[in-house]
Amino acid sequence: MFKTLVNGREQSSIAVADRGLQYGDGLFETIAVRAGIPQLWERHWRRLSLGCERLGIGGVTQPELRDEAHRVCAGIERGVLKLIITRGKGGRGYRPMQNGTATRIVAAYPRPEYPAAHWQDGVAVRVCAIRLGRNRALAGLKHLNRLEQVLARREWDDPSIAEGLMLDDAGQVVSGTMSNVFLVRSGRLIAPALDECGVAGVMRGLILDMAHELAMPIEETVVRLQDLRQANEIFLSNALIGLWPVRRIEQQAYTIGPVTRLLAERLGSLQHWAEGAAD
Repeated sequence: MFKTLVNGREQSSIAVADRGLQYGDGLFETIAVRAGIPQLWERHWRRLSLGCERLGIGGVTQPELRDEAHRVCAGIERGVLKLIITRGKGGRGYRPMQNGTATRIVAAYPRPEYPAAHWQDGVAVRVCAIRLGRNRALAGLKHLNRLEQVLARREWDDPSIAEGLMLDDAGQVVSGTMSNVFLVRSGRLIAPALDECGVAGVMRGLILDMAHELAMPIEETVVRLQDLRQANEIFLSNALIGLWPVRRIEQQAYTIGPVTRLLAERLGSLQHWAEGAAD
């Protein structure tokens, strides 16, 4: 870790009574950093501010958070910025105190290294046994409660498997443990709907916007495992990896098709996200 600010002060600890620690009462953003600049800042801020509004966490302003982000990112060529907002300190019990003060944690970390082949040749993916619970009140938010993803990620330690797909309790495909998933069928870009659960990824939103600009047919809908088996192309996305083509889901192989290649080229995945990847 490079540097951490807590409420604007350089430190690495929070109060034991903080509700983020006690209850996971908060939100976070994970942001790629290049040449000292947090990438896609406005998109990350919009999701964070919407999450604060939906959870009723007040007092977080963009100028203050942006200033702290630039302070911790200064001098970092390639890294990761993590923003954590909690409801702040509170007494025992679930009921939040009114007029509390939010806690801001702004930290910079080294960038994870992935093989360049993940972008160039695609990744192998498995289907996780752990299911995501559906809850419209939290759907789309990147809240601090990530135990489902933690348990799902414990299911494998094979380094040849880059990601695991997660279904909800109705058997619908939602996302990867750390990514959003897209499929292409008959030239149509399809993304699982996220109105019941899942994280509305910043990169997911950018890719959908790019597809719209390219006049590409788009559908956000219910996706099941059989839809993946019938897909022509599949790829994953998040703010750190950009876009990874999928070459295999368990025993089924896929090719990197024209839609995936077009979006990857438009996104600049090889130039920006794969830059400095391990050989």
